[in-house]
Order: sequence, then structure tokens, then C-alpha cells
Amino acid sequence: MANAQYELSDPPSDAISAIKFAPGSLRLLVSSWDKNVYLYDTSQSGGQLLRKFELRAPVLDVCFGESEDDAYLAGLDYDVRHLNLSTGAQTVLSSHTAGVRSIVYSSQHRILISASWDSTLHIHHPSSPGTPTTSVSLPSKPFSMSLTPTKLVVAMASRALHIYDLSSLASAASAVDSSADDPSATISVQIEPWQRRESSLKFMTRAIACMPNDAGYASSSIEGRVAVEWFDPSPESQARKYAFKCHRLANEQGIDVVYPVNALAFHPGHGTFASGGGDGFVALWDGVAKRRIRQYQKYASSVSALAFSGDGKYMAVAISPGFEDGKEGFAEGAVKVFVRELGENEAKGKGAK
Repeated sequence: MANAQYELSDPPSDAISAIKFAPGSLRLLVSSWDKNVYLYDTSQSGGQLLRKFELRAPVLDVCFGESEDDAYLAGLDYDVRHLNLSTGAQTVLSSHTAGVRSIVYSSQHRILISASWDSTLHIHHPSSPGTPTTSVSLPSKPFSMSLTPTKLVVAMASRALHIYDLSSLASAASAVDSSADDPSATISVQIEPWQRRESSLKFMTRAIACMPNDAGYASSSIEGRVAVEWFDPSPESQARKYAFKCHRLANEQGIDVVYPVNALAFHPGHGTFASGGGDGFVALWDGVAKRRIRQYQKYASSVSALAFSGDGKYMAVAISPGFEDGKEGFAEGAVKVFVRELGENEAKGKGAK
């Protein structure tokens, strides 16, 4: 079993908000509160910082686009930006009226979707620069967003959760685009979600991640729990959903200290998923069998983001101080990115007990 792990050189200087592998290579994008986006080549031990791109405000999320030279950024400057990773050129695609929390790109439908704390989604068409942006109202502030080839899941405040059909989103946006007079406009439309749900978790959602087989999703909360649910609305399928406690450590008095589960990521091949918590641990889970596969060694600070490579052979782990212990200050070396090479069966499910 391979278990080699190495630390990337030249990490960000402030908390890491997101990490994303390129779909077809080991290039890794890292966004940070230090107002920069970092592009690494992680194909060799220690990695190599290829480029560093400066923004005017902290960056909260990042993703790759149609090619590995295309990146999209979301942050506290309210803007959704395209970043050319070869030239460094930046283009503002749309502007929200509050910070932009999440951004995802659907290669199947060739649309870019951003979710902002102004309680809207913006739907962009990067391959058609002249088309206007479509704005969709949300009932609450979005906290996390994830997609499959056919669906978009948005987790929001007040335990609200919307599941959208991506074909319907793309079609509605295209219909508006074709009738718009001003290509620079942002046009509001009413698009009904495919399903409205209430989160299975009682406390604020921290992260959400969709299953690679398009069957469902996992969500996590600030209260050390993860829920696993399926899209199929039938009573039989909904009866399968469940939630479990995790990322909890007993203190010296034997009392459980509950940590937020900050990050979730599904393995693209095995369909298992990783969780990362404020306790500094990363665990692998078999969501179907309801079993923990393994837990890795404790990291020096809170796990803030996770990502699997497209081929499933590597897992990237970002750590940043989460201040869960109540102590203020930023210790040197507390922000790091690790890349772990996975053994052939390291992330494979164990099956039911």
C-alpha cells in the first residue's frame, strides 16, 4: 500500500479557502484569504509553484473550466472572474452585491454557476462571451454548492437545500440570453428547483459534496455530523438517508469536544468520501456500507479543504487555523497543503458488515 505524503512548498500566507485538481492532470489550484490564487504542479514530490495570481480581496472559491488554462474565481470583491492561467489575464464575468461564496463549472452543459451571500445564483456562459448573465433568487444565504453531470445542489442558511436540474437551468438561461438586448446585463429569472429539502442536520451546513455516480450527496455541519442522502424522491430511497457523528475528541475530563466538519470530497472511482474537520483529522468513509474505512494522522491545524485528483490516485489536504480552541493568532507554518499518494485499494469501500 502506497502512503507517501508530501508538503507543497511556497504555501499561502493566510487561511486556505479551496483546493481543486485539474480534471485531467495533477495541476492544483489553491485559493486563499491572502488575496491570491496559487497554481501548483503536484506531479513530483514537494510540488512546484507554477504561478501566483494576485486579487484585490480574499478569494473564497476557485474551479477549473473547459480547459486547464481556464480558472474561475469567487471572492469578497463581489465579482465572478475568469482567470487565464497561462497569461494571468483576468476578466469580470458578473458582479454580485455581496461576497461570492462558491463557484462550479459544468462541462456537460458548459455553464458556470456562482452562489453569493446576496442570496442569488448567477449562471454564466463562458463559451459565449456576448450572452448576459442570468440571476436566480435563493430563499437564504448559500453556504456550499456541488454538482453532478445532471444536478446542482445548493445548501443554504435556515437548513434550506435546493436541488436543481442542470438541463433546466441551462435551458432557461439560454432562452433569456437569446432574447436579451444588452449582453452586459444580469437578468433575473424564476427557475424552480427540481426538489426543495430541509437539511437532515440540525446545525449550520459547512460543506456539501455530490456522489460521482449522480445518485446523491453528503453534507456536513458545524456540529461534528455528516448526512448522506439520495436524490431519488421515492419513499424507499429516502428511507436510506442517515446521519452520523464524527470529528469529535474526548478532552481530559472525558467529555466529547465537537468540531466542525469543514470539508467533504468524493473519490471519483470508488464513490467513497473523505471528511476533514476542525480536529485536524481526515477520515475516509464508505457511505453506502455506513462504515469508516480509515482515519489518517492528525494534522497540525484544522482541515479547511480536500480534493481528489481526477484519476483518484492522489488526495490533497489543506490545513489552516480554525481557531476552534479559542486561541487567537496565526502560528508560523500553520497553513499548509499536503498531497497524499493513495494505494490501489486505500480508498476502496469495505462493504457492509
